[in-house]
Amino acid sequence: MPSEDIFERISSSYYGLTAAEKKVADYVMIHQGKTQYFSISELAEACGVAEATISRFVKRLACKGYNAFRLAVANAAAARGTGNPLSGEVLAEDSIPDMCQKVFSADLAAMEETLSLIRPEAIAAAGRLLDGADKVLCMGQGGSMVMAQEAAHLFSTAFSKYFAVTDSHMQAVAAAQLSPGDVVLYFSYSGSTRDLIQAASLVHRRRAKLILITRFPKSPGAAMADVVLQCGANETPIQQGSVAARVAMIFVLDILFSEVCRKDIESCRARRRLVSDALAEKHL
Repeated sequence: MPSEDIFERISSSYYGLTAAEKKVADYVMIHQGKTQYFSISELAEACGVAEATISRFVKRLACKGYNAFRLAVANAAAARGTGNPLSGEVLAEDSIPDMCQKVFSADLAAMEETLSLIRPEAIAAAGRLLDGADKVLCMGQGGSMVMAQEAAHLFSTAFSKYFAVTDSHMQAVAAAQLSPGDVVLYFSYSGSTRDLIQAASLVHRRRAKLILITRFPKSPGAAMADVVLQCGANETPIQQGSVAARVAMIFVLDILFSEVCRKDIESCRARRRLVSDALAEKHL
C-alpha cells in the first residue's frame, strides 16, 4: 500500500475518479473525522451513491476492502489531530478527574444513543423468541464474545437453556445441529464478520432463529437476522473493542433480560433465589 496517507491518495487520484466516486471523495475530505465511524451502507447513503460505488472507490485507493479503508482514514485522521484512539477524546495533558469525566461522558452518551435507537417492537419480538426457545446459544467474536458470555451468564441466573459457545469452530458445529425451536443470540458490533455470516447461514438452514445485537442495522449480518437490536456508541477502527461499545451492548442485554423475565416474574424470582442460595455456599 502506498506510504502517503489516505487523504493524500484521494487528492492525487481525484481527477481520475468517476462523477459518483468524486461525490464520495468530496464527502470523505470534508468529513475526515466522521467517515471512520460509518459502515459501507451508511457512507453510501450519506454520499447519495450505491454501495458498489464505495467498493470501487476504495479499490482505486489501493485498499484491500472497506474495513482497510476505514482503518486508513482513522490512522490519517489521528495523525492530523482529527481523531483519537481513546474513548471520550482523552488527551495526554488531561488531569485524572478530567479523564474520568470524559470517559464517563462517552459511556453515558453510548447508553443515551442506544436508548434513542431502541425499537419496542424489536425488543418484544426478541423476548418472544427467547421465551419460547428450546435452547439459546450465545455467540460472538473477539470483544463481542465477551458480551455473549455475559449474556449466557446473566440469563443462566434465571433460566437453564442459555449456553455460550466461544470457539468459532465449535460455533459452526453447534449451529449445524440446531433445531427449529432453537435461537442464536449473536453479538457483533459491525454485523459484517465472516463468522457471523457463516453462523447465520447455518441458522437459516436449520430453520432456527437469529437475534443480532449490532451497531449497524443495514449490515450483511443484520439482513440475515430474524430480529435486530441496535446499540449506540461510535468507535473507529483504532478503537476496536471500546468499553463504550460494550456498555451500549450490555445495556441492550439488560433490557432484553428484563423483557424475558417480566413475562413470568414470580417464576423468575424463584429460580434466581435458588441460584442465589447455591452461590451463597461459595462465599466464606
